[in-house]
Amino acid sequence: MKPRARPANLLRIIGGQWRGRRLAFPDLPGLRPTPDRVRETLFNWLAPVLPGARCLDLFAGSGALGIEALSRGAGEVVFVECQPLAARMLRDNLASLHATAARVEQADALHWLRAPAAPFTIVLLDPPFAEQLLEPACAALEHGGWLTTPAWIYLEAAAAAPAPVWPTQWTLHREKTAGAVTYRLLHRAGDT
Repeated sequence: MKPRARPANLLRIIGGQWRGRRLAFPDLPGLRPTPDRVRETLFNWLAPVLPGARCLDLFAGSGALGIEALSRGAGEVVFVECQPLAARMLRDNLASLHATAARVEQADALHWLRAPAAPFTIVLLDPPFAEQLLEPACAALEHGGWLTTPAWIYLEAAAAAPAPVWPTQWTLHREKTAGAVTYRLLHRAGDT
């Protein structure tokens, strides 16, 4: 007997041109889209800098953050996701939205950051909480030349976890906790 495919979950785009659209994402361990109210707050914070911005959704998973950015006017979003099924569903969702300013890279995020850099204005970091990936990703972004000056970096982590260490060029702009999640927006003003 053939194993049954796990049912897909749904996420809702909460703002912009695709507001209200529902998209499927796979039921995979560690894959949990950023909650609606967290996304709403984040994109209110980013509203002044988002239009036309080049964005990186690292550890993309369902793509909730990057798709929300595209829906609200980002100029381009690159999604990096290592899990093949999640990357495939993300490509399918972007195709259904006719999102031409998006690209999905199926790759390990930290390995992908070793390639030659093309800087981003906004980087969205929501890795699997248990894997301790925030600090190495922050270091790789800063030292690899992946950030414009200025740049904005979003970090999402378990509320119970200690605050990650980020590069000294970054300053905390905003921070909130919602349930089991603490999320931060950092600003990179340039070399100090």
